[in-house]
Amino acid sequence: MMRGVEILPGEGVALAKVGEHRDVVEGRVGPPVHPGRHSRAVYPTEPMLVLTYAEDETVEIVELGYGVERQAYFDGVQLTYRFMDEVVADLERKGYRADPTGIGFRFEPGFAIFSMASLWARDLDPQATEDDPREIVEGVSVAPYAYFDDASEEEDEDEG
Repeated sequence: MMRGVEILPGEGVALAKVGEHRDVVEGRVGPPVHPGRHSRAVYPTEPMLVLTYAEDETVEIVELGYGVERQAYFDGVQLTYRFMDEVVADLERKGYRADPTGIGFRFEPGFAIFSMASLWARDLDPQATEDDPREIVEGVSVAPYAYFDDASEEEDEDEG
């Protein structure tokens, strides 16, 4: 049985959706870990919920980190705390096209998976060597697909 949080591509998750006002979200999940009304807020959920708010205090992007006991899922595929290449392969088998970003992949339904390289292959595979290059998906970002398209264009400009 799946133990996790199902993402809603382009929308968010059940606890927080793009476009919802901060007061509505916090009425549902409680206050963020750090007091105040910052543009980026971390909530003590499992897995950890990180929201970026626009100037009008509405959710702009929903992010989930990997959890200890619960992970992020989409269409029956566990997204977080798995090797990135395995997640991409599973999603592509289901017909979702992966576009690389600087830290992971974005998918047209409206989400992206990423690794910040804070985990290493041995975290999932005790037989992995120290120089094993496999990346682990540490989080998933959910927003309308155009949000990720704009972010990729900015990355391309930074690299060029």
